[in-house]
Amino acid sequence: MLNQNIILFDGSNRDDLLPLTFTRPIAELRVGITSIREKWQRFSDDVSWLTKEYLSGKFPARIGNYNLFVDSSLIPTKNLIDALDKLESDQVLVSEGEPLAFKSDTFLSPEKILSDREHIVFEHKIISINNLWDIFEKNDEVLRLDYNYIINNRKSAQLSKTNNIINPENIFIEEGAIVEFATINAKDGPVYIGKDSEIMEGALIRGPLALCEHSVIKMGAKIYGATTIGPWCKVAGEVQNSVITGFSNKGHEGYLGNSILGEWCNIGADSNNSNLKNNYDKVKLWNYKRERFVNTNLQFCGLIMGDHSKCGINTMFNTGTVVGVSANIFGSGFPRNFIPSFSWGGAAGFSNYTLKKAIDTAKIVMARRNIELSEEDIKIFEYTNGYSEKYRK
Repeated sequence: MLNQNIILFDGSNRDDLLPLTFTRPIAELRVGITSIREKWQRFSDDVSWLTKEYLSGKFPARIGNYNLFVDSSLIPTKNLIDALDKLESDQVLVSEGEPLAFKSDTFLSPEKILSDREHIVFEHKIISINNLWDIFEKNDEVLRLDYNYIINNRKSAQLSKTNNIINPENIFIEEGAIVEFATINAKDGPVYIGKDSEIMEGALIRGPLALCEHSVIKMGAKIYGATTIGPWCKVAGEVQNSVITGFSNKGHEGYLGNSILGEWCNIGADSNNSNLKNNYDKVKLWNYKRERFVNTNLQFCGLIMGDHSKCGINTMFNTGTVVGVSANIFGSGFPRNFIPSFSWGGAAGFSNYTLKKAIDTAKIVMARRNIELSEEDIKIFEYTNGYSEKYRK
């Protein structure tokens, strides 16, 4: 334990992580088994966020007299925790000239940090989420780190003998989870099955996999690693190297690969995404900060979908498609590979999805899970709608 007040601050890479960070600080991104914030809570009882003003009502900073400010894109590792534990108030931990963390009673800009403090160079490898594709690209590595921490000195619940299991010692199942007549191959990576989750009969699973609490893998699904599902998600069809975040559903057949779904998303039946270009070229992805498509240097890159977005049945997403917040996509053909927030339509064209209708739909969807759309959530909707207006014209 660091026994310090940790404040996870959003750096200049925040806009590189839009549209996912329209509705959350970087620290609330899920990679591996837990969110980044939950990883840091293993080392301190007091962890909060320092983010954009419009998000701070829902995600407030708790600044005390003595605080450890940490770049929110960092994944905690043993070497990093050891270095932070030794850090003194007149020092800043840096890697390749960039500040990783510092101690202060107030927040300082990165320029001020670097000019006024003694630099302590962190010479070990860092794991950080700086681009959208880092979430699925680094999911394997981070999932293994989370798994080893979560299962440490704990005993797994028993898997039913109806299942076909390879490498059972690499599988951890929490109490309340139900797994019957499934095939789970954990030879290539661990499989974590969360509390009150379910893997239905006929499902085919290859690790590494994190099935978070109250999530369901439906009958006959084919799930390849490294994939994270949940919490509170339902998934069917074929999924590979993807992160499906809380309360989102892909409940039917269709392929999702090298992709990320935000919260409260829904993928219609038999919808598919391409994750490989026909000419095998590197994939370009829309970047909000640069307002243009940037090269990911990846051959495999699929769909990035912001919170509360949905698609109708048989939707086809092209390689490297970015969908904003609260968009609704439907119809035949391939829609364009950058779809702004609050857009309604498909390949034939888009119109504005009005803010009122989007909020009304979100209230209905969230009420099904007994969750209320708060006034702070509505303010986030309003900001995102205004920010995205120029892209919808």
